[in-house]
Amino acid sequence: MGSASTRLADWSTAADVGRRVAGPGIPVPAAERARIREDLSELTGRSESLVSAFTGLSSDGFRARAWVMSRGEWIAQNLKAMQRLLEPLAERIVGEHRGEIRRKAFGAQFGVLLGYVSRKVLGQYDVFLPADDEGLIYFIGPNIAEAEQRFALPARDFRLWISLHEVTHRLQFGAAPWLRTYLQGLIDSYLATIQVDSKDMMKQLQRAVEELRSGASRKGLGPVFLLLSPEQREIFYRMQSMMSLLEGHASFVMNEVAKDEVDDLPHMRRALQQRRHASSVERTFQRAIGFESKVKQYDAGEYFVREVVARAGMSALNRVWEGEQHLPTLAEVADPARWVERVAGT
Repeated sequence: MGSASTRLADWSTAADVGRRVAGPGIPVPAAERARIREDLSELTGRSESLVSAFTGLSSDGFRARAWVMSRGEWIAQNLKAMQRLLEPLAERIVGEHRGEIRRKAFGAQFGVLLGYVSRKVLGQYDVFLPADDEGLIYFIGPNIAEAEQRFALPARDFRLWISLHEVTHRLQFGAAPWLRTYLQGLIDSYLATIQVDSKDMMKQLQRAVEELRSGASRKGLGPVFLLLSPEQREIFYRMQSMMSLLEGHASFVMNEVAKDEVDDLPHMRRALQQRRHASSVERTFQRAIGFESKVKQYDAGEYFVREVVARAGMSALNRVWEGEQHLPTLAEVADPARWVERVAGT
């Protein structure tokens, strides 16, 4: 990895802390681990065919394929991605020497974040994998086994269902190659706005205090959002609208395709909702790391996609993959008729 990101944080500490926070998950016998790998290897390919037929989306290159991993392996892969993404920021803000305590503290923060998330994630399509690994989809075996056991879920049906979601993400980016570049641009733009100058940071804090006094918190703006500059907020809005589309589209597709492919879909949906339920303390942590907003993205985005398809059909929705000018705004996610009028009505 680049030397700048290595100076920014101690990634070995991040991995160690992440594994301790994650824990191993429930014990899964060797025979069952093998069955999970076999099932997901088969079902990932089947999902790609089903999703492509339903959506009309396709991807060139490698077929989608599954990697069933432990929580620790998932953490390691995401730490690699995080290092790649943070390299430009690290080059800009990190000097030749950074205190070892600060590096370890920063690494520990990353570890806590990924360790916690690794206990929740069932599958993931990694957008920023190197080209040779394109099409690879992660599945966390212990989490899948735990969900199946806890909620008495039919194993193959549940594995197909979650495969449909992750394969949909793969086909989104495969059908719209510009989307990966657009997302990378948003991330780079946001990182470029991060200031380490104490005067700039104080101005942002003062602005946040003023907005809190004016009642901004009662308008649904959390304290972290209030610390963002106007430029950062604009990037945040664009990111939120795009992620709502991607997550909502994947949820819509997995549920619609599953109607003809799996048994007792309502039970699986209820199980997933119950699995997301958290204690009040955990919800506070979820809000702090943005996990709660991701769940909201599923709901808002699925509403947008469902409404567009109902009003104008799948072919009209698929115009969203033609270019960034067709991505919905946050206002359009909440009011799909506006997007249909702007894009699908032309």
